[in-house]
Amino acid sequence: MQAACKSEVMPVTDSSGRHWHARLDLNFAERGGRTWLAQRQHVGPLVLQKTLYPEGQSICHGVIVHPPGGVAGGDVLTLAVSLSQQSKVLLTTPGAGKWYKANGHEASQHLIFNLQDHACFEWLPQENIMFDGSQVRFTADINLSRNARYAGWEILCFGRQAQGECWNTGTMHQNVSIRRENKRIWLERTAIVPEPALMQSIVGLGENAVSASFVIAAGAVPPEVLARCREIQPKLALDMLARYGVTALPEIFSARYIGQSAQCAREYFEALWQILRPWYLGHESTRPRIWNT
Repeated sequence: MQAACKSEVMPVTDSSGRHWHARLDLNFAERGGRTWLAQRQHVGPLVLQKTLYPEGQSICHGVIVHPPGGVAGGDVLTLAVSLSQQSKVLLTTPGAGKWYKANGHEASQHLIFNLQDHACFEWLPQENIMFDGSQVRFTADINLSRNARYAGWEILCFGRQAQGECWNTGTMHQNVSIRRENKRIWLERTAIVPEPALMQSIVGLGENAVSASFVIAAGAVPPEVLARCREIQPKLALDMLARYGVTALPEIFSARYIGQSAQCAREYFEALWQILRPWYLGHESTRPRIWNT
C-alpha cells in the first residue's frame, strides 16, 4: 500500500527575514504488519531524507536532515512525529547538529512525539555541538498511550573539541517531558551556563565537555536486563575520565554519561541499546545505515 504523503516546501523566515523557522510533521501508520509513512508536511529547511526497511517491513527507519547544515541564532526547528497503533519507527540524523554563535538570538529545537497503543518510537540522533557563544533551547514533549514505548537519547557537546574550542559564553536550556495517558512520568529540566561553579564542579560537568542522556519509557525493566546494563562500561581508552551509570524507575530506564568524547558516549549508549531493544521491542538492534557512512 502506498503512503498518501503530502509535502510542502516553503522557506519561512521571521519578520526580520534573517532567521529560519522550519517544521516537519510526520505521521506513520501500520497495516498488515508494515509500518509506512502516511503523511508528511514540511515548512522550511527540515526534511525526511528517505524511509528504509533494513529490518523488514514492520520497522521503518528514517533520516531527518537539516540542509543548511547548522542552526544560527534565532532559528527555530520543530519536529512533530505521530505513530498510529502498532507502528514501529526509528529516526536518526546523518551527522552532528551544529549550533552556531547566537549573536544575541536564541536558537531552539522542539520535539513533539505522540504515540498510540502498542506503537514504538526510537529517536536516536547523532550529537549536537554547541559552538562558543551559542544560546540554545531544547524541548521535548513525548505523549504515550497506555502500551506505547519510547526510546530516545541526546548527546550534547559544549564547544568544538576538534578545533580546540571551549564553550566559554552562551546558554543551554533543556526541558524533556514524558506523559503516559496524560500523566507525567518523567520531567527533566536543565540550565547550563559556562560558569566555573557549574562547568568545573564535580556536581556539574566536572570540566567535561560532553553530557548525554538515554531514556526509555517502556515499563519496568526486567532485573536480568538491568543487571546486564550495569555491566556495560564505556571504552575508557577513548575517555579515561568518563562518569556513567544507569537507573531504573517503575516507568523509566535512564542512562547517563558525562565525559570528553561524543564517540565514547554514543558507543556506550549503543551497547546498552543492544541489550535493551529485545526487551522493549522484541527485535535485536540494527544500526541505521547512515551511521556507517
